[in-house]
Amino acid sequence: MVQINWFPGHMNRARREIAAAIKKSDVVIELVDARLPRSSRNPLLADLAADKPVLTLFAKSDLADPESTEAWIEAWEGPRPLALVMSERRSVARVPARCRALAPHRGGPGRTLRTLVVGIPNVGKSTLINTLTGRKIAKVGDRPAVTRRAQRIELDHDLSIFDSPGVLWPKLDDQEGARRLAASGAIGENAFEPLDVAGWAVCFVATRYQPFLEERYDLAGEVGTILARTSPEAGDATRAVELLEAVGRRRGALVKGGHVDLDRAADLFLRDLRGGKIGRISYERPGDESSSSSN
Repeated sequence: MVQINWFPGHMNRARREIAAAIKKSDVVIELVDARLPRSSRNPLLADLAADKPVLTLFAKSDLADPESTEAWIEAWEGPRPLALVMSERRSVARVPARCRALAPHRGGPGRTLRTLVVGIPNVGKSTLINTLTGRKIAKVGDRPAVTRRAQRIELDHDLSIFDSPGVLWPKLDDQEGARRLAASGAIGENAFEPLDVAGWAVCFVATRYQPFLEERYDLAGEVGTILARTSPEAGDATRAVELLEAVGRRRGALVKGGHVDLDRAADLFLRDLRGGKIGRISYERPGDESSSSSN
C-alpha cells in the first residue's frame, strides 16, 4: 500500500496559532472522531495543553458503533468524554456546563471563561460552534481543512469559544492509523490512493462487521465465501479486490464486457462508509493495538 503522509503548509501555521491560543485559554475542547478516538487525537496536544484542563468530545457518535464508543469512554484517561452529535443542539448543550466545571475559577463579570476548540480536519469543530451559537458562524464542509482562519466567538456573557484550523501531525508513522483516518474522510484524497484505502476498509468491514456489508450490498453468503478462501490479513490484495468487485457488481460499477470498474467501486464504497450507509462502524476499539491489524 502507498504510504500516507500529509501535512499541508497551512497546517504548520495552524499549529503555531493553536500553541499561542492555548496560552490564552482556560479550557481546551478536544474533538476526536468517535469511530477512531485514538487515531484522531492530535499527539501534539498533550504537550501544548499540559497545564490546561481538556474536555474531550467524541464527534460523529451517530456514525460509530455504540458499544465501542461506550468502551472508549470507560477506558479514557482524564475527564470523562462526551459522545455527541455536533449538529444537534440538545446533544451539544452539555458542553458549556462541563467547561465551567473544569474551570470553576473563571466566569462571571470580568472573568470570561475562554475555551479553545481543537481537532484534526473534518472532525466537526465548525459544526459544533454553529450549533452552540444557533447561527451559521463557522464555515462547514464535507472535506478536510475547510476552516483556515481562527476566530473567537462570544458564546455567553461570560464564556467565549475560539475556533481554529485543524492540525494533523507532520508524519503519520502509524500507517494503520493513517488508513483509518483516510477511510473516515479526515485526510484529503490527494494524500493517498483511494483504491488502496477502500481495499483496506472493505477488508476491515468484512472482517469485523460482516452482516452490515452483506445487508447493504445484498451479499449474503458471498462475503463469507471470499473471507474463507483468501488471506485473513486485512491488507491482502486478493481479498480486497474480490470484495470490491462484489460491491461494484451490486452497485452497477461496470465497464464494457461486464467487468467491474474497481476505481468507481472503491469511490462508491468509501462514500457509503463515510456517510454511515453501511452501518454504525468503529475502526478501532480500546483493546486494539495502535499499529497492528484491526482483526
